[in-house]
Amino acid sequence: MDPGNHSTVTEFVLAGLTEQPEIQLPLFLLFLVIYMVTVVGNLGMITLIGLSSPLHTPMYCFLSSLSFIDLCQSTVITPKMLVNFVTEKNIISYPECMTQLYFFIIFAIAEGHMLAAMAYDRYVAICNPLLYNIIMSYHVCFCLTVGVYILGIIGSTVHTGFMLRVFFCKTNVINHYFCDLFPLLELSCSSNYINELLVLVLSAFNILTPALAVLTSYIFILSNILRIHSTEGRSKAFSTCSSHISGVVVFFGSAAFMYLQPSSVSSMDEGKVSSVFYTIIVPMLNPLIYSLRNKDVKFSLKKILDSRKYS
Repeated sequence: MDPGNHSTVTEFVLAGLTEQPEIQLPLFLLFLVIYMVTVVGNLGMITLIGLSSPLHTPMYCFLSSLSFIDLCQSTVITPKMLVNFVTEKNIISYPECMTQLYFFIIFAIAEGHMLAAMAYDRYVAICNPLLYNIIMSYHVCFCLTVGVYILGIIGSTVHTGFMLRVFFCKTNVINHYFCDLFPLLELSCSSNYINELLVLVLSAFNILTPALAVLTSYIFILSNILRIHSTEGRSKAFSTCSSHISGVVVFFGSAAFMYLQPSSVSSMDEGKVSSVFYTIIVPMLNPLIYSLRNKDVKFSLKKILDSRKYS
């Protein structure tokens, strides 16, 4: 279509999770509590790792980066979502929408690859413990972390760049609680073929590649654990990986459901529910999972609290 024959959209209206007025306030309170727990949990994890010298190891360096990603991801999405529960119309301007899309994609991609880096770290720690400090040196950790953010920026720039070329003229109501790829493409008057192809190809790379890296790492880890003769040794090895596996399954499962199928196949209402998991629930759960099931984190927290109490 010729863009000159249509009026351009300068602002969008976010439809939100639900249009039922009787559950708006309960949902507002629920997601407000979730966001507060997310902020406190992830900021607390970053601060604890920064203050506690025993936690200055590659595993906790990655965990600190994951907490930063989760904090940013939640902050990009949740405050605007909360507004939708207490206002009649949740309006977002075109530039704000594209900005939200850009940063959402950066942190979504970064989270997937950070989980893969953490799986590789666990593989080295369990399968090559004697060489761990050599293989997972500060330089390697730094390069992996920077690489994670570079992949996020590249993927987001490509997606957002092509989205800026899309012409919107059908309606300005986005059937979602934030500016996401498929809900925006539903409003397009122009051909979406290239954009949908990009979503499938880049999502396959940014979801399947780290997911396969995680799976491969844990196949080797499981094989190594099964060769451990003592029950205590096996239990300790499993405990170091179980929390990471929990976060991986929820994140990759919900993200794959949303993005690894054409928009014509997926229901946007189902997509909203799936999106809640990897944009809101996972950022809240990660610091809880990694702290409650981690003796080193609990010990460092207790040590810091005790030192503050007696100082």
